[in-house]
Amino acid sequence: MAASVTEKPNVEKLFVRGLHNMQTLAGDNRPGCVATIGSFDGVHRGHRVILEQVKKRASAMNLPSVVMIFEPQPNEYFSGEQAPARLMLLRDKVMALRDEGVDRVLCLSFNQRLRSMTEDVFIHEVLVSALKVKHLVVGDDFRFGRDRKGDFALLKSVSADKGFALEQTLTVEHNAERISSTRIRGLLQKQEFALAEELLGRPYSIHGKVVYGQQLGRTLGFPTANVRLNRYRSPLSGVFAVEVILDGQRLKGVANIGIRPTIAGLIKPILEVHLLDFDQMIYGKRISVRPLKKLREEKKFSSLDELTKNIARDVEEAKAFFINDDK
Repeated sequence: MAASVTEKPNVEKLFVRGLHNMQTLAGDNRPGCVATIGSFDGVHRGHRVILEQVKKRASAMNLPSVVMIFEPQPNEYFSGEQAPARLMLLRDKVMALRDEGVDRVLCLSFNQRLRSMTEDVFIHEVLVSALKVKHLVVGDDFRFGRDRKGDFALLKSVSADKGFALEQTLTVEHNAERISSTRIRGLLQKQEFALAEELLGRPYSIHGKVVYGQQLGRTLGFPTANVRLNRYRSPLSGVFAVEVILDGQRLKGVANIGIRPTIAGLIKPILEVHLLDFDQMIYGKRISVRPLKKLREEKKFSSLDELTKNIARDVEEAKAFFINDDK
């Protein structure tokens, strides 16, 4: 039975990694599912219309709704560091999909085996044998299988024989332009946060757990809450005035998103937040960081003294922004 929007399934039950775990969890006598496949980066307003299609059909058929995603995302597998930046971490994506009321999120490792799988094998092993899909919702531009040879037309030609129905996803537009992750990413890079929020359906934020750093910020007089971004590359970089949500509190701060070029040794990007008028130990806590205004690009300074002076200027500029914003 499909879960209602108000009944959020437990994350451990919702999230399934790998086809073998899907089979173990569901059992051999499961009736099937209604599924959709995609990256769902950002889980934006366009995605939510697709999810409504899936949930509505699942409810009508009395079947669970399943969203299939990939990790890494296919474009990351093929393009590596040249792939577009993500709008959200995997954890945040799963939580967002849960909040939309889907019953299962199936995450497949996008690896050499999956990449080499022919379109026929994908249909048989993944859709029919593992998922037992009864109704599939995908876009007419959906591609799958080795060399992307599988497409919507192929699915349509075999769906009846394979025992599932096929439905095309609906397209959602805003100002006569399709809502997409690519479009939202571009808006964020241009600091058009209000329009990005409108297309996302919520403010763009970066979420994560505060971890121990080098304590350099505290030494310089500007202690920071550090969040490792790991595989995630934000579409933003630089120094921003930000709003931080911590334990339900809304706090003001200055954040640097990047690799700290003045400090040697950092390769992967990190999020560092200096909270204004705040002096508490918050290691291990989860925070949400919402960029409000870009103050400057990340720069490499000639000395720690010059870095400290620029951080002080960033803090004053952020305080001035918040004073004007509160008026």
